[in-house]
Amino acid sequence: MPMVNKVTAGDITASLKAGCSDFIAHPYMSGFFGLFFAVFGLLLVWSLVWLGKIWMIIPAIVGFPLVAPFAAAGLYEMSRRSQKGESFGWSDILTVMANQRKREMGWMAFVTLFIFWVWMYQVRLWLAITLQDASFSDLDGFLNIVFFTSEGWTFLAIGTCAGAFLSTVLFTVTVVAMPLLLDREIDFVSAMLTSIRVVTENPAVMLIWASIISVTMLLSMVPAFLGLIFTLPILGHTTWHLYQRAVSPAEE
Repeated sequence: MPMVNKVTAGDITASLKAGCSDFIAHPYMSGFFGLFFAVFGLLLVWSLVWLGKIWMIIPAIVGFPLVAPFAAAGLYEMSRRSQKGESFGWSDILTVMANQRKREMGWMAFVTLFIFWVWMYQVRLWLAITLQDASFSDLDGFLNIVFFTSEGWTFLAIGTCAGAFLSTVLFTVTVVAMPLLLDREIDFVSAMLTSIRVVTENPAVMLIWASIISVTMLLSMVPAFLGLIFTLPILGHTTWHLYQRAVSPAEE
């Protein structure tokens, strides 16, 4: 099992600086991953509107960042190569990403998507229990019921608590597991256990980092997901550098 280090708020600051430097060094390539994620988010919302699933828009947007760690695999590889002073191009990064399906990263993707599915399912469950016969013919009607009725407030309170719990679980098992799997030959269970140890041994610092991620991602989605073009790459690069500080190098 990898050795876990103590991290401080200073490590987060240093990692953010390094993440910004990686983005500035490769703005177009980094921005591509952010753009891809933003376009996917817009298509997701459009699909829900087209299918008439208005009630799913808000939980989908809120739960959308849950899959960000897996989407950032290419950013981790860029930071890894930059840290080693290696040159790389599009083919190098995309090839590494494609090869992840043959490794343990695929199982982590399953864990991530499973938790996202649980999030969507429980939203539908509590929606049926709390709002019952309410009709959502359009987005304005849905927002009016959710934000201006007592039943809607109950739904929001329960959904917020459930979402916070699921987000905490996913953050705990993936915060360093994703970059660890990209960096080393290790099984996904050991990677998740390592990630859990990092969080449990550095609870205050990792809570700060989780808060930074949550607030940044949610604010970035306000202007039609466009903020993700910049924030997702920076957070992805930063996660790599924070992983390097939280987990000791592998013994040769």
